[in-house]
Amino acid sequence: MEKTKHVLGLSGGKDSAALAVYMHRNYPEIEIEYFFTDTGKELHETYDYLNKLEGLLDKQITRLNPDRDFDFWLRQYGNLLPSPQTRWCTRQLKIRPFEKWVREFLNDGFKVISYVAIRSDEEYREGYDSKDDDLIVKLPFKEDGVDKEGVFEILETEGLGRPGYYDWRSRSGCTFCFYQQKIEWVELYRRYYDDFLEAVKYEKTALEHGSPFTWSQGESLLDLVKDDRIKEIEIDHQRRKEALLAKLQENPLRPKEKIIDNDDLYGISKVCLSCHK
Repeated sequence: MEKTKHVLGLSGGKDSAALAVYMHRNYPEIEIEYFFTDTGKELHETYDYLNKLEGLLDKQITRLNPDRDFDFWLRQYGNLLPSPQTRWCTRQLKIRPFEKWVREFLNDGFKVISYVAIRSDEEYREGYDSKDDDLIVKLPFKEDGVDKEGVFEILETEGLGRPGYYDWRSRSGCTFCFYQQKIEWVELYRRYYDDFLEAVKYEKTALEHGSPFTWSQGESLLDLVKDDRIKEIEIDHQRRKEALLAKLQENPLRPKEKIIDNDDLYGISKVCLSCHK
């Protein structure tokens, strides 16, 4: 008989958490192993959310850890900060540990089915590009027509709710993720000052070694959190929010404020699925 292993990667984000619950409730006959790849630089709320999800699933989430940490790879890349143009952090700290882990199953003769939380309203996204015929990627939300509102409904119905960081940031990922919007850097500065200072340290070292990138496009973090600059960022953020709210149609079953996030305000960009889903 053919041996099959079912796996589902969790990022600490709303979509992958909703998919885990969705599969657990709707396909109980499938024995799925849930995993999380820990960079060691994750948001504090991410760990809390994963623990809560474990309780709901009544199943332990496998933790994968890269054999080399962020600081090691930063040195290997000549202190070049990761950026949308050079996403070495995703490659080395997320994808590489997953491929190493799943390779053990493939070498043991398993066919591996990996479930990825790409929603039905995300036509621009693609799943993990498998190079192995025995590693199959499935997109249940796309196949079953589950969109962003559907994800929120799953989380609310099951009592899991949104990740805690949703109060100030729209995605999971490292504390210093370069995909953060400027308003999110401001909130990191206010909420987790030590983590913000760590990001400043990495940025300063990178610039001293000739890196062309700062964490936030066009300005250093220290410039970004000057009082006048924070005020500009906050005013821009509020204007974006008011403009979007004015465009949205009223739904008595779902207040408009509950379905918008910073991705909506600043435009959806192509992000790292393993970090942010």
